[in-house]
Amino acid sequence: MSAPLRWDFEGREWPHRETSRFVEAGGLRWHVQQAGSGPVLLMLHGTGGSSHSWRGMLLLLAEHFTIVAPDLPGHAFTSGRIAGGPTLPRVSAAIARLLQSLALEPALLVGHSAGAAIALQLVQDGMRVPVVGMSPALMPFPGLAARLFPALAKLLFVNPLVPSIFARIARGSGETGRFIERATASRIDAGGMRCYEMLLGNSEHCRGALAMMANWDLAALEATLPAIDVPVLLAHGDRDRAVPLSSARQACAALPRCELEVLAGLGHLAHEERSADAAALIRRFAARHAIVPGEGA
Repeated sequence: MSAPLRWDFEGREWPHRETSRFVEAGGLRWHVQQAGSGPVLLMLHGTGGSSHSWRGMLLLLAEHFTIVAPDLPGHAFTSGRIAGGPTLPRVSAAIARLLQSLALEPALLVGHSAGAAIALQLVQDGMRVPVVGMSPALMPFPGLAARLFPALAKLLFVNPLVPSIFARIARGSGETGRFIERATASRIDAGGMRCYEMLLGNSEHCRGALAMMANWDLAALEATLPAIDVPVLLAHGDRDRAVPLSSARQACAALPRCELEVLAGLGHLAHEERSADAAALIRRFAARHAIVPGEGA
């Protein structure tokens, strides 16, 4: 499909549809899922994903937080483009404008993969609150790949045929499942797989994901990590094929107040594989930092 995803068609059976709303902010029309009450928890999905990534955790965490989970620019049901391209600072600024429009101030940031990088950029930009990074993608690729990958992403992005070709392949029977297995080493539920099939089979969504990869500069983020003086928890599966565990260890060593939790037997979508465990991990971290009451309080 070359047309953008339609909320009244592809979105009819979207996870937690009842929590969804659309918000105009900063020249974008955001799809945002909001639920619960209490301290505001901003949840940022990774490149190529969407708010559906939090489906297994959303209601569990909504018992303790006001959850705000947007689709990132260019992804799923959020429409519009960021002027100048979706660089990390520009995506961070766009999210800050969204939060201003919602009149909400987060007490905790949670990001998956590239969403963790956005969360730390928000901290750098002045949102001084604790961060949880699930399977965080924070460090540049090593050696030659550090130079080749951004250039390759840019070449793919400027070729208008690439998103359509990728989406056509993804729409093949079982192709999305095989891709998820190869790329992440995670096994997720059938409902989540249907969402990924819909997303990766849509060329506009693929174009948005490629645009984000083409504009990313993790080397610049890496240089700022020692200055990020807020509590950070990085949780990383030891089977992750997309981002090696060594990358999370390296990032945690650079962050002044970081702790690392290794998730045994899980892949890059660890929070989707064991959502209840991931939600409990986030709640415990929030309690340790007095964002929510501790167990039994």
